[in-house]
Amino acid sequence: MKGVTYITDDKNRKKAVVIDMKTLVQYDEQIEDLLDGIIAESRKDEPTIAWEDLKLQLKKKGKL
Repeated sequence: MKGVTYITDDKNRKKAVVIDMKTLVQYDEQIEDLLDGIIAESRKDEPTIAWEDLKLQLKKKGKL
């Protein structure tokens, strides 16, 4: 894809991606969706909390 460069290690394995700003702006929504998916995947094994409990915690902290 134009505007996207991969950084590789010494064995040519992809390790990182660099996206130029013009491409980033052009594909803003798609990149946001991609990042949301990456974040969700990285948190899949974290403990969950019930919505009602979370609302109570936020109210106690004055954030809701």
